[in-house]
Amino acid sequence: MAVTTLDPNTALIIVDLQKGIVALPVVHPIGGIIERACALAAAFRAHHLPVVLVNVAGGAPGRTEQPAQTGPLPEGWTDIIPDLQQQSGDILITKRSWGAFARTDLEARLRALGVTQVVIAGIATGTGVEATARQAYEQGFNVTLAIDAMTDRRREAHDHSIKTVFPRLGETGTTQDIIALLSARNP
Repeated sequence: MAVTTLDPNTALIIVDLQKGIVALPVVHPIGGIIERACALAAAFRAHHLPVVLVNVAGGAPGRTEQPAQTGPLPEGWTDIIPDLQQQSGDILITKRSWGAFARTDLEARLRALGVTQVVIAGIATGTGVEATARQAYEQGFNVTLAIDAMTDRRREAHDHSIKTVFPRLGETGTTQDIIALLSARNP
């Protein structure tokens, strides 16, 4: 837990907090994850910083050993959860791979806003969150990961990302750590 600073132009990216995914079993109580993600979104909006809401509506093409789900997604599956209170100024990104930057215009949209750092939260720690963090890091953004505002379907994947991968991609901290850094700035 070493989050030290937030750049003046930092964006929040919330990954896959959508109806179909939050209904799946995860290793941490989903209510707490949603509550902390909502607190982050409210704090970023209060400081007039970008909030990016990401949903997933498909998978990357390619052959894998584990078969991908085929067929149409159930009605409402990709809808961002109402708890996040999506605002007209939020950036909505629909992805069709694990990471929010691959094959989307997210990088260009953040660069146009002068964003130099991203804070990432959401589901699943070892796939969507980690892939988004890796891609942000590779694109040259400073990365902060809100480790108490994310979860996974598998404990070992969650723990591995937090203990081994995330410290190599950026800084980690709690929702409260991140909100405290925002609050220490001028609104």
